[in-house]
Amino acid sequence: MRYLIKISYDGTNFQGYQRQPGKRCVESYIMEAVKSINNGVDTKVTSASRTDRGVHALSQYASFELSVSITEYKLKCAINSLIPNDIHVIEAKEVDDEFHPRYMAKEKTYLYIINEGEYDPLKRNYELQYGKKLDVDKMKEAIKLFEGVHDFEAFTSNEAVKESYVREIYKTSIEEIDNKLYIRFTGNGFMKYQVRNMVGTLLRIGNGKYEVDIIDKIFKDKENQKYVYTAKSEGLYLEDIKY
Repeated sequence: MRYLIKISYDGTNFQGYQRQPGKRCVESYIMEAVKSINNGVDTKVTSASRTDRGVHALSQYASFELSVSITEYKLKCAINSLIPNDIHVIEAKEVDDEFHPRYMAKEKTYLYIINEGEYDPLKRNYELQYGKKLDVDKMKEAIKLFEGVHDFEAFTSNEAVKESYVREIYKTSIEEIDNKLYIRFTGNGFMKYQVRNMVGTLLRIGNGKYEVDIIDKIFKDKENQKYVYTAKSEGLYLEDIKY
């Protein structure tokens, strides 16, 4: 039977989602838990997305096949009993054998939170503690330039070698509530550092270092990648994935 689990995690003390030898990663704990439930058999776990070091998830998904019989509720409880408390399985459900959590995702949404107000030590791992007012109107104008189909190579890590860097961003938004900015991107997929690079460049526009047209200049000429700025990881969340 193939199962799909929905996971949330606090990325603060992880080196990222994807398993890496000798490092504390979310996927490693999920795989070990699934192996234990599956009578000690190494079991392939396929995930919907990969998040970087320090990035959080409100809604991550992973699927795997089990040879043992177990109810959805008991599977959820069993995994939660075997993983650390900065990871949590929200739900588990049976899916078709051909289900693939990454290829069958219709859209993904990332959220980035910026605190423009007083430094908050309790939120330092969960919001970018910027501490200054930004020109939100300019940022709202600029973020719309990311919408649509674009080649995002200049906004992607040089480590992320892809056959194609073309992605589509369906919608974007910036909300300002009580000295905090909530920046969202929804699209068909995102590459390594892409969201952090887009947010970082928006920050440079918001603080007056760049004009709004820098986005188009970067898209038109990859040589302008030098103007791309990478925001810190702590304010970033994989917020939602829709199938």
